[in-house]
Amino acid sequence: MFRGSIPALVTPFRDEAFDEEAFRAFVEWQIAEGSHALVPCGTTGESATLSAGEQARVIRACVEQAAGRVPVIAGCGGNNTQSVIALMQSARDAGADAALVVAPYYNRPNQDGVFAHYEALAAASDLPIVLYTVPGRTVTDIKPETVARLATVKGVVGIKDASGDLGRVSAHRLSCGTGFAQLSGNDDMTLGYMAMGGVGAISVTANVAPRLCADFQNACLEGRWPEALDLQDRLYPLHAALFTDASPGPIKYALNKIRPEFSSELRLPMTPPSEASRKAVDAALAHAGLV
Repeated sequence: MFRGSIPALVTPFRDEAFDEEAFRAFVEWQIAEGSHALVPCGTTGESATLSAGEQARVIRACVEQAAGRVPVIAGCGGNNTQSVIALMQSARDAGADAALVVAPYYNRPNQDGVFAHYEALAAASDLPIVLYTVPGRTVTDIKPETVARLATVKGVVGIKDASGDLGRVSAHRLSCGTGFAQLSGNDDMTLGYMAMGGVGAISVTANVAPRLCADFQNACLEGRWPEALDLQDRLYPLHAALFTDASPGPIKYALNKIRPEFSSELRLPMTPPSEASRKAVDAALAHAGLV
């Protein structure tokens, strides 16, 4: 259902408010540059600082601007099952094609609790669910054996895996089947992830380099591995530089460098990247040929 280069979209702010005009232009640029799908309101979209009303507005603006040209996978994560059900209903009403749902954070359920959380979401909504494991942020993981259980639940269609464990691609292929969409959540590891059976990436770097990331994904999906390796070498410094400070500070800084009309404004508690981070981003943008 989902494959290729899927940017985890940043959310532009202007004077602390959601800048819908800039966001719609950004969505249009992403589609024109070849992105295969879009994720609004993920971690990179500063969803933790958006109100429920703002989140609904961002998702609706993305769906309306995409106008069916590419799928929209709405970020709907949370650590309260009933609240996530409400977010998924809002995304469904807005016309999203699926929900990206991160593992519950802070309250740290065990694996039975993780399974029950997603099972309840699937029972409450017909919106397809893409699991999202990123234990470096949430502490809670979705273990491979739990992914295998969840793959049997109607409506659970794939996973964004930011565990950093490439071996899971093979484990998931064997337990979930090849129809279960495995999407990388670590840009720097995506080449290996794709070689092992992944079908795409929900990408931070694609915010800044959508054409290069789309070309990279197309090369992987078509088995043009030497070309994919060349693009990996071109993009790797950027993959690293965008995480030299708290995300999405470096990403918004990079976007503002290549698209000055796009504000680098963040919402507290996020603050602008350090000078060292900015220098790393500048060098990586030059290496990638983006400036």
